[in-house]
Amino acid sequence: MRTLFNAVLLIALAGCAAQPAPPKPVNLIVFPGGWNLPLWVAQEKGMFARHGVEPKITLTPSSVFQLTGLIEGKFDIAMTAIDNLIAYREGQGEAKLDGPDLVAFMGSDDGFLRLVAVPEVKTYADLRGKTVSVDARTTGFAFVLFEMLARNGLALDRDYSIERAGGGLQRFQALLEKKHAATLLFTPFELQAEAKGFNRLGNASDVLGAYQGIVGGARQAWANANRAAVVGFIRAFAEGVDWAYDPRNRDEAIAILRKNVPNMSAEGAAAAYGVLVGPKGLQKKAQIDLEGVRTVLALRSKYAEPRKALGDPGRYYDPSFYREALR
Repeated sequence: MRTLFNAVLLIALAGCAAQPAPPKPVNLIVFPGGWNLPLWVAQEKGMFARHGVEPKITLTPSSVFQLTGLIEGKFDIAMTAIDNLIAYREGQGEAKLDGPDLVAFMGSDDGFLRLVAVPEVKTYADLRGKTVSVDARTTGFAFVLFEMLARNGLALDRDYSIERAGGGLQRFQALLEKKHAATLLFTPFELQAEAKGFNRLGNASDVLGAYQGIVGGARQAWANANRAAVVGFIRAFAEGVDWAYDPRNRDEAIAILRKNVPNMSAEGAAAAYGVLVGPKGLQKKAQIDLEGVRTVLALRSKYAEPRKALGDPGRYYDPSFYREALR
């Protein structure tokens, strides 16, 4: 009897040992936009679960909301502009709080930044005397906008004024209502605006060259304490990027875009997919572009207050998580 009991106990214990640990919940905050395609793919295809994480996604209305929540611990990971992480590390953030241990751990894209204007504005010169909108004046992509306008002969405050109007979705909606003359939009919002007769004045990548836009970021202390979750997140996201680039998945990827982006037509989703996996699309394997980070630092050195000379990309990027994820 004892032998039989022991055998049953061993079988039961073996069954328990074979059960994988449940995925770790991770509070993730992102900006709305097509650049979330790898996230949506990784969710739908079970890639996150397979790598031991379960993102709980919140869409942010603004960078201030996002970075405040990240610094205060309400969110664990943010898909955000690396400029935001740098700004709050350097005491230059829009909100009056610092995030001295904010760090990027992977790349995503260059931001897909396009300057889009109301139908009446057809050239950069037409913006003279007008108001353009940003998310925050001191972080995010505001300095990209300032530089694009400066290289086309328009000086901040002298030739145009700035108004804060929230994240990309909020600025897109405000632009459609013609509350402002122009703003930076990203895929698919620029395509949706153009379909309604709004004008694209330029692409940031054509003006600036290499530029690191969105990254995966976290507080260093949280990332160190949850290394397996960060590594699993990178692996799943990178798999989502690979899946999106595979032409065999084109139709399904377009369907996923339409499922997650409100009011997107089949034609619009197909156009957005073409941008996301195009020559300047999502960064392969979610690899960060350090030359692009240098551009971010150069713009921040030029425009940010208080003035600081920033030049070391490695200060804001911890490659150890990425190396472990892709080894």
